[in-house]
Amino acid sequence: MAKRPANRPQKKLTFIDIIKGNFLNRDEVTIHYRYFLLVFFLLMSMIYSNHLVSKKIEHVNILKEQTEEFKSRNAFAQSRLIKVKLESELGKEMVQDSLLSLENHPHKILIKIDSLDGSTK
Repeated sequence: MAKRPANRPQKKLTFIDIIKGNFLNRDEVTIHYRYFLLVFFLLMSMIYSNHLVSKKIEHVNILKEQTEEFKSRNAFAQSRLIKVKLESELGKEMVQDSLLSLENHPHKILIKIDSLDGSTK
């Protein structure tokens, strides 16, 4: 006759046993090791997917910064182009009217009024 395993009373599981990993030596764990492996692989896949998501978010942020930089460059180039077109059109109109462009820019004259009666110095 085969001997039946003796039912030993299980020691109560404590917090220290969980931290040390002693709970892995218990009989219940050997019976349900497949479920523990499933939970372990699910946790690892969740951690890995979170890692991939954070990498993609960083990449998207870098692309947003580059997009903003290229938009500002485009706006600057368009403003310069408009200014060049305007100057060339004005130059053509001046040539048709036989006018010359100024070499020196005009000066602005400021008049300072000190009193309320409108007299100037």
